[in-house]
Amino acid sequence: MSSLLHDLAKVTVRRISVSSMDNNVYLITSKETGAQVLIDAADDLPAIRSLLAEGGADAAGAGRPPKLELVATTHQHWDHVRALEGVVAATGARTAAGRQDASGIPVPVDTVLDHGDVLPEAHGAWGFELAAVHLRGHTPGSIAYVLTEQDAPVLIFSGDSLFPGGVGNTQDDADRFALLFADVADRLFGAYPDTAEVHPGHGKPTTLGAERPHLPEWKQRGW
Repeated sequence: MSSLLHDLAKVTVRRISVSSMDNNVYLITSKETGAQVLIDAADDLPAIRSLLAEGGADAAGAGRPPKLELVATTHQHWDHVRALEGVVAATGARTAAGRQDASGIPVPVDTVLDHGDVLPEAHGAWGFELAAVHLRGHTPGSIAYVLTEQDAPVLIFSGDSLFPGGVGNTQDDADRFALLFADVADRLFGAYPDTAEVHPGHGKPTTLGAERPHLPEWKQRGW
């Protein structure tokens, strides 16, 4: 069973955890159009199929049947893409990933993303939109996907770039850490309110407000 994170006016947001690495797989489903976006097909194709079916039930009143329109990958690391090929083969969904990570994704990337891009390209076609936020450092092309709906908290699907307690792993590389910290501070903390929820690639969610006071500590410690 999935966890229903949000039942909003226009969409539902569901999550499952897969694999021994506690990878989060997120599903956004439009109640109006039936369009679905899966964020990180990390592992366990049967579990993802069940997630899609549960999300499809949320769109029972939509004008057309539920359809997985896109699998959006946060970054190229193997633990976030193990089921990607199977999901694409089973559903015919298109794919999206950051430009600098696209060559490391195990299927062709249909939509290559840069900072500030908005999905879908035909605005409003799904009944919701996702903003792409490029966060350099964990991988060169890591993307956070941001869902904004009126009268609801901003939802940030941060991949492995931001967690409760710090930014993502940069393998003790000071330059990579500095780049990731700067992007997270500017493009997330500098752009969205404290009420914004952060839903990471592993583990539990947090909010920007809960983490904001710790930014100086993170910068000083270097990880």
